[in-house]
Amino acid sequence: MLLNYLKIAYRNLLRHKAFGIINIIGLAVGLAGFLLIALYVKDELGYDRYNENADRVYRVGRTFLTSEGTPSLTLAQVAPPFGPLIEQDFPEAEEVVRTLGTGGLVMRNGERQFNEEDGFFAEENLFKVLTFDFISGNPDEALANPNSMLMSRPMAEKYFGKEDPVGKTLRVENQFDLIVTGVYEPLPAQAHFHPRFLLAFSALNDPNIYGAEQLRTNYGNNSFTTYILLAKGADPQRMEKAFPAFQDKHVPSYEGRMPSSFSVLNLTKLTDIHLRSHTDSELEPPGNIRYIYIFSLIGLFILLIACINYMNLATARSAGRAKEVGMRKVVGAKRGQLIGQFLSESLLLVILALFFALLLMVFGLSALNNFSQKELSFAQLLDPTFLVIVTSITLLTGLIAGLYPAFFLASFRPLNVLKGQIASKLRTGRLRQVLVITQFSIAIALIIGTGVVRNQMHYIQDYSLGYEKEQVVLLRDAGDGETNYETLKQQLIQTGSVTDVGRSSRIPSGRLLDSQGARAMQGDSMAPTSITLKQLMVDYDFVPAYKIGMAAGRNFSRDFSTDTSMVVINETASRQLGWTPDEAIGKPFQYGNVRGQIIGVTKDYHFESLHQEIAAIAMTLTPGRLNWVSVPLKGDITAGLQRVEKVWKQFFPGQPFQYQFLDERFDRLYAAEQRQQSLFSTFAGIAILLSCLGLFGLSMFMAEQRVKEIGVRKVLGASIGSIVALLSKDFLKPVLVALLIASPVAWYAMSEWLGGFAYKTDIGWGVFALAGILAIGIALLTVSFQSVKAAVANPVESLRSE
Repeated sequence: MLLNYLKIAYRNLLRHKAFGIINIIGLAVGLAGFLLIALYVKDELGYDRYNENADRVYRVGRTFLTSEGTPSLTLAQVAPPFGPLIEQDFPEAEEVVRTLGTGGLVMRNGERQFNEEDGFFAEENLFKVLTFDFISGNPDEALANPNSMLMSRPMAEKYFGKEDPVGKTLRVENQFDLIVTGVYEPLPAQAHFHPRFLLAFSALNDPNIYGAEQLRTNYGNNSFTTYILLAKGADPQRMEKAFPAFQDKHVPSYEGRMPSSFSVLNLTKLTDIHLRSHTDSELEPPGNIRYIYIFSLIGLFILLIACINYMNLATARSAGRAKEVGMRKVVGAKRGQLIGQFLSESLLLVILALFFALLLMVFGLSALNNFSQKELSFAQLLDPTFLVIVTSITLLTGLIAGLYPAFFLASFRPLNVLKGQIASKLRTGRLRQVLVITQFSIAIALIIGTGVVRNQMHYIQDYSLGYEKEQVVLLRDAGDGETNYETLKQQLIQTGSVTDVGRSSRIPSGRLLDSQGARAMQGDSMAPTSITLKQLMVDYDFVPAYKIGMAAGRNFSRDFSTDTSMVVINETASRQLGWTPDEAIGKPFQYGNVRGQIIGVTKDYHFESLHQEIAAIAMTLTPGRLNWVSVPLKGDITAGLQRVEKVWKQFFPGQPFQYQFLDERFDRLYAAEQRQQSLFSTFAGIAILLSCLGLFGLSMFMAEQRVKEIGVRKVLGASIGSIVALLSKDFLKPVLVALLIASPVAWYAMSEWLGGFAYKTDIGWGVFALAGILAIGIALLTVSFQSVKAAVANPVESLRSE
C-alpha cells in the first residue's frame, strides 16, 4: 500500500510540474534557513560544555551598590583575598582557582619578538576546575614554580617552530626569563575565554609584580577571575545567601557602611557565562540569549511560511483532485487511506526538498560563518543529536504541511463533487487568505525590524560623541616610567602628521570600571557624596588631543604646579552633585587621595558605547598610571602611521609597534547589532521570497480556474487593465490586512530592542510606510505577471470547448 501511495504521489508530481517545483523550492529554502539557524543556535548553546565538570563550576562576581542600594558597577572579577577565604569558609567548595590577566607583554626568543596579549596568571589547580587538552607537560606540576609558563600550540610554533619547547626559556619584558613547562591545544571556539599563554600565579607574590601582602589584603582591586568547583549536590543558592555575612566577616567597613551594604557577591554558572552574563568586565564579548530566542523564532517563521505555501497550493489544487477523491470513495476507499495517500505526497515533497536544502546549506554555511564570525561546518550535521533534529523536523514539516490538505481532501463527499459544489467552495478560499495574511505578516514584521535596526545603526554612526574619534591612533604605553613623553610628543608633532598626543588610563570605547570615593563641601565641612564618580586618569594633553569642550573653568595646565591635586569633572558629574558648571568651579573636593578643588567642567562626552548613559567622570593627573597613548593624525593616514612608527621605535627600540584605530574600536562595540541587521535583512528577504513564491503559485492556479470567465469578459469588451485589476485585488487585500497586523507587533518588538540603548532613534512612521509599499509592490508584481498573462490570452482558446 505504501509503495502504491508513493507511486501515485510521484505521478501527481510529474503531472503538475509547476506546482511541484514551487513547493519543492519553497520547502527547500525554508528547511535550509531553519537548519542553518539551528546550527548557529546549537553552537551558541554549547559554550563551555566541553569542560568535564561544567555543571559544577561557577564564577564569582561582584556588584557595587550606591548608598540607595542600586547597582553602580557589575564585575565578573573579584578582589584577590576572596578566593582563599571562600575555600576556607565554605566546605562545599572543592576547588577555588584564581586567574589574572597579564595585559600586553613583550616576549622574545632570539630574534623572534612579539607583543603578546591574552595571557593569564593562573593558580596551579586550574586544570582541576577547567579542562585543557595538554600536548606536553604535566598539568599537576606545570604552574608550580614562579618562573614557569604554559603556552598554546600556535604560540609555541610561532616561537620555536617544530622544536619541542618544554624546558626552553623566553625573555619577558627584557626583565624575566620564563621556562616553558607545557603546551596545550587552544581552547575550543565555544569557550568564554581563550588564553594564549599561562603564567604561574605564585609569581604575583613578588612585590615588583603584585605582592603577597596585596594578595591577602587588597579588596579594592577587583581584577581576579575566580572559579569555584562545587561538590556534587551542593546548592549554589545557599552559598550566595551566605555571602553577605561572609563579606561582613572579612571585608573592612567603608565610610561606616558594612561591606554587604556597598557590594554583593554572586555566582554565575560556567555554562551561563556566554549567553546570560552581561557584566561590565567580561573576558571576551559575550553572546545574548535574547538573540538566540530571536534567531530561533525567525527560523521557525521561515519554516512556517514554507509550510503555509504548501498548504495553500495543496488546498487550492483540491478542485482538480475532487473527482479523484470522489471516485476513490465510490470504489470503497476509506478515509484513513485517503489521508495516508495525501500525507505520503507531502512527505515525498519534503524529502526531495531536504535534499536540495542540504545543497543550499553547503553554500549558505560560508555566508553564515562570515556573518557570525564562527567556524561552523557541514560535518556538524552528522552529529547524532543534530541528525535526530533534522529527521524530526523533516517529518514534522511534512505532517504540518500536509495534514490539513489531507483531511480537507479526504472530507469530500462524492455527491457534492458530482454536483460541482466543491469548486464553488474552493473559490472563496477563506483559509488560504488567513494563511497568506499570516505569512505576509511575518515578512512585513521582519522588514520593519530591518528598517529600525538600520536606522539605529545610522543614528549611532552619525551621533556626536563630544570629541574627535576619526583618525585617532591608539598605542599601548610601552614606557618603563623613565620615558620623557614631553620629548616624544614634540617629535611626533614635528613629523607634520600629528596634531597632539594625549595619555590616559583608559580610552574611549572602553568601559570606565574604576571609581574612588568622593567628598564635597556640604555646609561648613567635607562630607561623602552619594554618587558614583568614574575615575579617568589623564595627562595635561588628553582633553585637547580629543578636542573635548569645556563647559566652565579650564583644563589641567603645566603653568600651575598645584594642578596635580586638582580635579576636572564632566557636566553629568556637576549636575549629579547639584551644581551648575559655573558653580562647581573652585569648590573644595576630594577624590580618592586627591584633595584640592574642581578647576574645570568639561562638556559631556560619550566615553563608553551608546548602550550606556553618560557616566559621571572625575579626571585626575596621574602620570605614573597611564596605559594608553592617543595620537590624532592629519592628512594621509598611511604616511602618518609610518612617521609615528619611526619616532616610536626611536624611543622604544625593543618594543613591537602595534596600534589600533579608535573608530574601528567603536565599530566593534556594535558588531552584534550589525550582525542582527544582516540577519533581519537576509531572512526578511527569504520570507518575502517564500511569500511571493506562494502568491505566484496561487495566482497561477486561480488564473487557470478562471480562464473561461476571463474569456467571456474579454468577448463582452473588458479591457486588459480591468481584468488584471480583477485578478490582483483578491491577493492584495490579505497583504493590506497583514500590514495592519504586523505593524503594532513589530513596533512593540523593536521598542523592546531599542530599550537596550541609552541613546536611540525614534521609530518613525516612514519605516511602516516603506514596509507596506515594499510588501504591496512585490506582491503586486508577483500576481500581475500571471494576471497579465491570463488577460492577454486569446479568448477563442479558452471558449473553444463551450
